[in-house]
Amino acid sequence: MLSASSQSSATPLVRGLFVASAMLAIVSWYTTFEGMSLYLTRWFALLASLGVQLALLFVAWMIGFSRARRMQLIVVYGITAVVSVAFSYVSLYRWFSERERPALVRRQLYDRLSDAAAKAESTLAAAATEARKHSLALEEMTQAEKAHGHISRAVDSDPYLNRIREAVAREGQGVGEAYREGSGSGVRYTAFERHSRLARESQQSINSARAAIAGWRAATKPDEPAERQLRTFHATFDAVPWSEVTDVLHTGRQEKPEIPALADFVDQTSGGQEDLLLAFTELIAAPTPRHTFSFLLAAFIDIIIFLLAYASGPHISGSPEQRMAAGAASLGNLDRQIFTRDLLRKVTAAPGALARLDQRELSPGEQQLLLTLASRGLATQVDDGGDVYWLLDAETHASLLESLAEKGLPMRASRAAAT
Repeated sequence: MLSASSQSSATPLVRGLFVASAMLAIVSWYTTFEGMSLYLTRWFALLASLGVQLALLFVAWMIGFSRARRMQLIVVYGITAVVSVAFSYVSLYRWFSERERPALVRRQLYDRLSDAAAKAESTLAAAATEARKHSLALEEMTQAEKAHGHISRAVDSDPYLNRIREAVAREGQGVGEAYREGSGSGVRYTAFERHSRLARESQQSINSARAAIAGWRAATKPDEPAERQLRTFHATFDAVPWSEVTDVLHTGRQEKPEIPALADFVDQTSGGQEDLLLAFTELIAAPTPRHTFSFLLAAFIDIIIFLLAYASGPHISGSPEQRMAAGAASLGNLDRQIFTRDLLRKVTAAPGALARLDQRELSPGEQQLLLTLASRGLATQVDDGGDVYWLLDAETHASLLESLAEKGLPMRASRAAAT
């Protein structure tokens, strides 16, 4: 805790800087708390984040005015800053992602499904063209079998039609002499007519599937939820007669377009423990402006907290001369300002406009202060023919005098008692 006299010596501007650092620390605490709450319970996250932010603020303040164990303090600040920046980045990343990433995920799924639909539609278009050719050819073959006969004996260059000719021939051979081959409505004509009807039905089925795929592409929007996109796509895609498409195209087994899994397109930043790994994986592997901005913002807050606390801490706690004066005052059980006032009352002018103090008038505490100032080059002891006195550095003299500008409670009370 800061003493009342130390606080009173700080200027309003310096106090404002410290308040600004405290306010930024609150912002950093909240983002750190939100990031930690993904892994810890809310109470544990609250306590841990408070501990991290208090350490950041007060360690930065101590680094500014304390010379003892400064390296250890810097190490402590570095560790706590890494923890704070990491969890703050995750929190900010999730906050931005919750507004941007779901639309991006849905768009990626829509693009994948659209590619699969385009491939399926292209295959169905080719199959529909072949099915129409086969349907027309079988109608002509059916009429030719009725009018002339012997159509099943010919060899067709089209594998699909050739298989039908062979099937009709085997069917005709199965009945033997019961139905002689020739013109008229015999068993071979009936077989050709049946295959022609099946070809027309297959053509209609392929056209219906093609129209359904085209309807899905026209009706589905990229901003629809991923579950709905996949559900409607499966309802359309699963109805495609792939076996008939394979028979019609007679180019071997047709490979179905790959349909993505829903698990690959679930937004992983809507809240969960995978956020930390996902956030840093994307930051390292494929950073986007969202990742970079989130990380820089998290680091910027802690850097500004350090700079403000580092700069304002020494002024709030008092200058080194004021702290040394407070320590020297404790030897006489005095308040620092009263001690400084009594010391400055003993100052006389020396040549060169320097502050001069007679050794014989100094108390033990005042001697300790001057010895400490002398060790830092802020005071000089002069022996003038047995007359020993001290000369104060001009800036040190000014700093001690400025410390009396705002009188503390003990000093005001001593003045009231004197009057």
